[in-house]
Amino acid sequence: MKRWLTRDILLLSLSAFFADAGYQALIAGFPLFLVLYLKAPVYYLGIAMALAYGIGSVFAYVGGRLADKHGKKKIAILGNILIPILSFTGFASLASEAMVIFSAGWWARNFRTPARRAMIGDISSKLDKGKVYGFLNALDVGGGVIAVTYLSIGIYLGVALKLIFLVTAIPILLSSLCLFLVSYKGLPKRAKSSRKKQPLHELASKRLKAKAGAYKGVILATGIYGLSFYSLSFPVLTIAQESTGLYGVLSYAVFLLVSALFGYVAGTLTRRVLRNLAVYGYFLAGIGSLAIGLSYHFGLGIIASYFGIFLIGVAVGTIETLEPTIISLVKSKANSGSGMGALTASRSVGLFVANLALGFLYVLGPLYAYGFASIMAILAGIILLGFGRTSGI
Repeated sequence: MKRWLTRDILLLSLSAFFADAGYQALIAGFPLFLVLYLKAPVYYLGIAMALAYGIGSVFAYVGGRLADKHGKKKIAILGNILIPILSFTGFASLASEAMVIFSAGWWARNFRTPARRAMIGDISSKLDKGKVYGFLNALDVGGGVIAVTYLSIGIYLGVALKLIFLVTAIPILLSSLCLFLVSYKGLPKRAKSSRKKQPLHELASKRLKAKAGAYKGVILATGIYGLSFYSLSFPVLTIAQESTGLYGVLSYAVFLLVSALFGYVAGTLTRRVLRNLAVYGYFLAGIGSLAIGLSYHFGLGIIASYFGIFLIGVAVGTIETLEPTIISLVKSKANSGSGMGALTASRSVGLFVANLALGFLYVLGPLYAYGFASIMAILAGIILLGFGRTSGI
């Protein structure tokens, strides 16, 4: 039996691990730097995240298209080596400077993501895709745990945030090295033209239509879920306001650990993937957001907020594993980069609106912000269940 954990799958997963071991410290530390250090209003955080994710959707779509045209490995490396721009965020003296530097690095990250996801889908078998993406997510998130750990230690010891941020460049560069070592050469030319106007019998035609429906359903639901998928910077800030900055940052570590564990578990569930994505992904994300909002509004305490974080961790681990799994199943290898690009772009467009909405709704009260996110996530789940009934996936 062929092993699913090949050398290239391991290197791609390690690339994800080292990348997150770097920039996740920025994700967790950025709200503290922007709001608590630079004294920017909270809605600036929403604008910053919207700028990063919104324009990032264009970079993701373009990156996916270029990956199919010019080679997935080349595009993945090109984007990855530019991510360390993020590491210089702490040298900004103005909120506007911090927002631009952070966004530029995040655009590079979005540019390389579809190519890397498509590569790992191309080299894994149909039966192993869920397991492979679950493993990728586990190492991805595991790197984030490392990042939040050294960020927390640095904050506790009183190390300047700009120095902690600068250190993040080291693991991100190691991530690029892993991509360089991948032996993936791309697809043979005949694979790109293997479906030229060949007659399809009725069963094959139905399968293609089902795949096309599943693809449209995931892209649509992902976009709507994106309207609820605010940056985790917001819960970090909420819990920091409830208690201390350290507890806020540690909540992010809890989120990452839970996400890594349940992402891998989700990858082993090979049946009714669309239903699992809707129920254990989108629905739980909505419930988790509502729990955080209610906890803050009614003063239920940090345990209630952490429960919400736990549910969001389960949801995001499931989503980050099953979304690319579905795209990899329904798109051909020749078009997998474009499919992953559309997935990332759809999410990023939603994130643009979500972070703007949460930034301004947060001024009225966190419950309004998290309530909006909850409604959008549950709506995405309902839509996906509708597509799932006829797709057979």
